[in-house]
Amino acid sequence: MAADLPSPRGEALARVMRRAGMAGPVGALLRLSGGANLESWRFSCGDEEFVLRRAPSAAWISARPLSMAQEAALIRAARAGGVPAPEVIIELAPEDALGIGFIMRKVPGSADPAAVLASTPALAGEIAQAMARIHALDPAEAAFLPRLDPAEGVAGLAAQFAEAGGDRPLIALGLAWLRAHLPPPAPVRVVHGDLRVGNVMVEAGHLTAVLDWELGHLGDGHEDLAYGCMTVWRFSQPQNPALGLTDIATFADAYEAAGGERFDPARFRFWLIYRTVWWALGCLAMGQAWRGGTDRSLERVVVARRTGEQELDLLLLLEAEAPESERSRPLPPAAPLLPAPQGEPSAAEILTAVSEWLAAAVKPKLDGRERFELAVAQNALGIVRRELAARPPASDRALADAILAGTTTLAEPGLLARLRRRALDAVTADMPKYPALAIARALWENA
Repeated sequence: MAADLPSPRGEALARVMRRAGMAGPVGALLRLSGGANLESWRFSCGDEEFVLRRAPSAAWISARPLSMAQEAALIRAARAGGVPAPEVIIELAPEDALGIGFIMRKVPGSADPAAVLASTPALAGEIAQAMARIHALDPAEAAFLPRLDPAEGVAGLAAQFAEAGGDRPLIALGLAWLRAHLPPPAPVRVVHGDLRVGNVMVEAGHLTAVLDWELGHLGDGHEDLAYGCMTVWRFSQPQNPALGLTDIATFADAYEAAGGERFDPARFRFWLIYRTVWWALGCLAMGQAWRGGTDRSLERVVVARRTGEQELDLLLLLEAEAPESERSRPLPPAAPLLPAPQGEPSAAEILTAVSEWLAAAVKPKLDGRERFELAVAQNALGIVRRELAARPPASDRALADAILAGTTTLAEPGLLARLRRRALDAVTADMPKYPALAIARALWENA
């Protein structure tokens, strides 16, 4: 079971804090919303506030390349190297009976994307400076980190794709491109691995800390540059491709000015496509974790249905590889919707009624993590409701195999148009508010 750890208790936290040399009553314990992989709990001790960061289960943490202790060590090294990072107070011990994790001093500010994206224009430059400082850390001092080689990484993604069924043509398209465009060797840097809006703390429009170091590794610094520029991390600002805050050229200039290496567009594009494939497969893995019982949380199974977003983004990135004649080909028609129901309510209408009841009767009574989980539940009901109306299958093993083998490419007449329609229909059913969907519709439905 995913939730094999009970909610942390105040008396247990007080014992840990005393071991860290901080006496005082523990209170105001609150599970923070968000966090697809690890739990975060805020609490007070004396006159200060702290954050407990821990794994949701021992099984979940066992699959990570970076242990919680190594994550804490990386945060300490980053802070010592001038990176705005939280202060790690103490690691949990087995006898604490609080699970696997560590405690940090709370950083002022908010990580809420809406608040971050409303910040001052200087924020993008401050994040670029923090990224440059991370990449300036001595890799020898972080030799405990795993290393990501591009070729080995692509091979790992291919293996993960096969394990997940190997039947998603758009992911196969991304893998085929990556295999054909491996970059030359690059200087080894310490890479944060998850540096984006949502993982930075901001107060009064300025950066106060870089958070969530669980994906830290050694590799190419351009991976960090590209990751924060993925469409999914722009949130409601798709017109600003760098972090949802600015354009890529401005962000790259700020990174170079802060001491980062010279921006290489080819390496940036490789890692942008790599990470989009990576996150598409990561979403699929969420569903596998839920099915296997590693994490039976509602959030896990809903995130698994965000795979279509990344497939849409992949096609927007890769469609330039197709001939002009294919890029201008009209889309095939969308799958027809089921006729409007008559008589007794349909399953979709019942789901709508449940969602409306939750919004009216339950939502006003909740706050914090519970309110967040209610939003996830309503999202789940919407996915099922739209799928019942019409959602063509996203899987096609034969086509995926042909793309990976190189026998089918975007030059095949009609393939790009069919893939475009597939991506539009999937995201319309799963995540109709995804900002890139409107962009893709405007581009493709007017082709």
